[in-house]
Amino acid sequence: MPELLTIRCLADNYAYLLHGGGETVLIDAPEAAPVLAALAERGWRLDRILLTHHHADHVQAVPELVAATGARVAGNRLDAARLPPLDEAFAPGERLAVAGEEAEILDAPGHTIGHVAIHLPQARLVFTADSLMAMGCGRLFEGTPAQMWATLDRLAALPNDTLICSGHDYARGNGNFALSVEPGNDAVRARMAQGPVSPAPLALERATNPFLRVAELRQARGMQGESDVAVFARLRAMKDAF
Repeated sequence: MPELLTIRCLADNYAYLLHGGGETVLIDAPEAAPVLAALAERGWRLDRILLTHHHADHVQAVPELVAATGARVAGNRLDAARLPPLDEAFAPGERLAVAGEEAEILDAPGHTIGHVAIHLPQARLVFTADSLMAMGCGRLFEGTPAQMWATLDRLAALPNDTLICSGHDYARGNGNFALSVEPGNDAVRARMAQGPVSPAPLALERATNPFLRVAELRQARGMQGESDVAVFARLRAMKDAF
């Protein structure tokens, strides 16, 4: 089982180190200094960087990290033109070895086209970046509500004890929005009173994330008879204006 280290970067980003199977792997590269400090503290050598999507706050530290460590860079070949130069390319549906375990590359469009999630079934980990987040989901910068809903539905089908490793700490804003649409949800209040928000088990997201609670919120929003996608789109629009 690989060792997981959560690293806070920039103002509210998360990056993750996985150490096992004779290698150390970084998921996303928002900022070099905290990653290099974590590696030095543990005496780890960075072997690979896996990227979830092209946004600068997830890839901008790649050149500095590669220069400092010689790490190889891997990302979605379908979006390679917008990613840093790739040494390895993968695509949704493929599997690859990550820190001694087999990882599944999950298609996760919505926030961007070409966004992927990285799922390690044995370790019960999924790196969701800006798709499924703690008590929220990413803005739809490029994709459609239908695409993001399909992504969330895909991720929600994973086992309940899967740890959701998201890309940002937006807990306060997401939690306040969750309470605005479901004021009686005590699980949200309890979660907001706790400490770090990532990683968190999928079961907790199911209990606190309004974008995974479409069935529960459909009636509260007066949308009986509307599709899941329509309810999700209404919630996402409300969050955008919140």
